Amino acid sequence: MSAEAQLQALNIELPASPKPVGVYKPLVIAGNMAYLSGHGPLKSDKTLITGRLGDDLDVQAGYDAARLTGLGMLATLKSELGSLDRVVRLVKLLGLVRSTDEFDQQPAVINGCSELFRDVFGEEHGVAARSALGTNALPGKIAVEIEAIFEIRE
Repeated sequence: MSAEAQLQALNIELPASPKPVGVYKPLVIAGNMAYLSGHGPLKSDKTLITGRLGDDLDVQAGYDAARLTGLGMLATLKSELGSLDRVVRLVKLLGLVRSTDEFDQQPAVINGCSELFRDVFGEEHGVAARSALGTNALPGKIAVEIEAIFEIRE
């Protein structure tokens, strides 16, 4: 099943593609690779999910923030590529989690995005090499920031 058909089957409606808030491009294509800039958890009311995992956010709240971030990433891909069906596969995912020194469940948080991509693109094409790292600060105190690299077709 194509990614676009899978979105419909999963009853997922993508948000509007987030606009850059700095000097960068949301997506850069080099050959058959698409480099997606870091995205944060942007809600429909244009506010961001903020907080620190292990302090004022628990794993489920972080997972939800990562899933929301993934939806924004899919929206950017669709906006820039014209269709998610141009995606051959997810190659690499990097997730940053704003967390306390003691918090060690960053992978469980980033699963919110990873599981979304797996569900949309399938086990073979939607599961990538991945890093999930903790950090003490992210822009605007957002809970997560995620970037990705995709292989695409013309």
